[in-house]
Amino acid sequence: MRNPYVAGQFYSGSREGLKEQIKECFLSDIGPGELPKSGGAKRDIVGCVVPHAGYMYSGAVAAHVYAELAKQENPETIVIISPNHTGAGSLAALSNEDWETPLGVVETDRGIVDALLKSCESLDLDETAHRYEHSLEVQLPFLQYIYGELYGEFKMVPICLKLTNSEIVEEIARCLSKIEKDSLVIASSDFTHYESHESATQKDKNAISHILNMDENRFLQTVYEHNLSICGYGPIATCIATARKIGATRAELLRYSTSGNVTKDYDQVVGYAGIVLRR
Repeated sequence: MRNPYVAGQFYSGSREGLKEQIKECFLSDIGPGELPKSGGAKRDIVGCVVPHAGYMYSGAVAAHVYAELAKQENPETIVIISPNHTGAGSLAALSNEDWETPLGVVETDRGIVDALLKSCESLDLDETAHRYEHSLEVQLPFLQYIYGELYGEFKMVPICLKLTNSEIVEEIARCLSKIEKDSLVIASSDFTHYESHESATQKDKNAISHILNMDENRFLQTVYEHNLSICGYGPIATCIATARKIGATRAELLRYSTSGNVTKDYDQVVGYAGIVLRR
């Protein structure tokens, strides 16, 4: 069992407190403005980009993505790709453990994990990369809220990426595209870090344009050329490549904001974007 590491820090540590906090994210002025409803429409979202800061900073932006997902049929399994902030473990690490949050336990899809380990040379099984990493963990309560409260249980495939290049992105995307289940790929990422609101917004607009064009190579090139501080650039590129391979034809920016819109300090902000990739 992978126990929660940032409960009580990035999000509320109690079950009821966390549910209320998630509701506030949906109802926030920056959020969708209403609670998610189970629509059960045929799902056309196959990939998405979601921020992973503390809920008070980025939860309302994340809520835009989860509100859209809640309207559609639930996927059979959810691949969550996070960056590696701690530096621990393998360059590209799978987890085989179940993950606990204050809302309960999320089961890892071990059959898919085993299949990926056999088919993808870039991926290792390494729990140390996940042990103290917050960026995947913070997605789980939102998923539990929309799929637990509205639909029922779900399974996931946890992947943590450290350094990434186009070759690794392509290989992992190829393997993920061959998963024999209806899957959703989530890239957990914040955007520009600790620059002015104006600078962050300008840099992020440029990077996001390549995501919207579903061009992972141009996106990576932009990150490298301009030394952008987008922490989850590898997960984003892998999500784009995978989504295209499983039929995505368009991407949509649901919401962009910065921490300055919450704190009113516009000198040193972090950028957040909620993006979906659709068939």
